[in-house]
Amino acid sequence: MTSAPPPTTPDGRYLVVKGRLWRRSNPALGPRQRELLVAALMRARADVGRAKRAKDASAERLARARVHRAKVGLGERGPPWWTDGARDFNRHLVHNTPYAAWFQALVAP
Repeated sequence: MTSAPPPTTPDGRYLVVKGRLWRRSNPALGPRQRELLVAALMRARADVGRAKRAKDASAERLARARVHRAKVGLGERGPPWWTDGARDFNRHLVHNTPYAAWFQALVAP
């Protein structure tokens, strides 16, 4: 059984996972650029796992830095990718943001 994808805010900026907003990737990225960044992210995440299993704190720190760089490149971290000056609510609980009413309407019976 596959689960439904998480809801995306009407402006396309965030996904909602367990009641928390997570910034989406920059939609202006080209397909090749996105592909390269996602591949780098997946390699870095795998390296984090290997370093943790090996209890190698130095390697883990380096791999986590690579995860961060890939996420910044994708637009999921760092400065917001939108240009209208709207505040960034990345990692905020949705009920503490302007998206609260929209989300409540989604989950209301």
